Amino acid sequence: MLLSLTDRVPLLAARPGPAAVPATAPDAAPDAARADRLDRWARAAGLAPGAARCDLLAARLFPGAPAGRVELLARWLVWALALDDALDRPPLGDSGTGVRALYDDLLAALRRGRPSPGARPLESALVALWHATVRAPDGPELSRDWRRRFLQHLGEHRDGCAEEAVNRRTGTVPGPAGYPALRRRAAAPYLFDLAEPVLGAELPPALAAAPAWRALLDGVADILAWCNDLASYDAERERGDRHNHVAVLGEAYGFGAANAARSVADRIAERAGDVAAAARTLPATLERLRFTAAEQAVTERTVQALLDAPRVHLDWLRESGRHAALAGAR
Repeated sequence: MLLSLTDRVPLLAARPGPAAVPATAPDAAPDAARADRLDRWARAAGLAPGAARCDLLAARLFPGAPAGRVELLARWLVWALALDDALDRPPLGDSGTGVRALYDDLLAALRRGRPSPGARPLESALVALWHATVRAPDGPELSRDWRRRFLQHLGEHRDGCAEEAVNRRTGTVPGPAGYPALRRRAAAPYLFDLAEPVLGAELPPALAAAPAWRALLDGVADILAWCNDLASYDAERERGDRHNHVAVLGEAYGFGAANAARSVADRIAERAGDVAAAARTLPATLERLRFTAAEQAVTERTVQALLDAPRVHLDWLRESGRHAALAGAR
């Protein structure tokens, strides 16, 4: 079902360039050392079982960015996946209190600037990533505004994952109206902020309030999350997790799994239309805001990464082995 969308949705269509190169193709061979470095870092940080080809995901999102920044983004992606696994499964998966306690430790470590004695790997790795990001040797130090925004999005993630945990404990299935916003909060919104340190420049603050920007960002976030829902549905159904768009529509409308999956695919196609409309109106927004040439340049590069993200993410889902059923499909 997910792969059929490549014929319906331009954002998910194959395109020439790095995003269309399979991980097993000869052209990917020069990246073997990069993948090995990431895997060794993940294991040394205690985030095994490995890096899930996050090196490919990062490199394809930002093909022209400096290699060191791309590798740092790949480490963040490994960390985010490890956190996601911890929050979705026992003992935290059905404990809102446990989710908040973990996040209390993580955020306290960032405020201290160092992990607590005997800290779990997620905490130690987060502090190391934070220091490497906010004071990168090959880029400007990130502003207090960027740091505040990143921490705010970590807090949103905490709240979304805690709500999901309570739902699992009580057997509550989210409704179709509320699910998209909950899914966005629980789908690591802080990762979008990392485009700026990769590009070496911050987005202008005025952009955040622009409706076209918000529509673009939310639309891409929904497409990424709902595509992941289609890929992960079988595994989540097996462990009884109903926080999946397929399960949500099935519960609300009495659909079987196949019909619910088709409905999710239809919603992804509709959401892609929203993203395309937002992208068309964004140039007029930038002109009205009178950004400097540098501000306009980083905005345009970030927008391009956002528009590339759905197809890059789909390729990664197939190649990474993150969801075995999709990985075997071609």
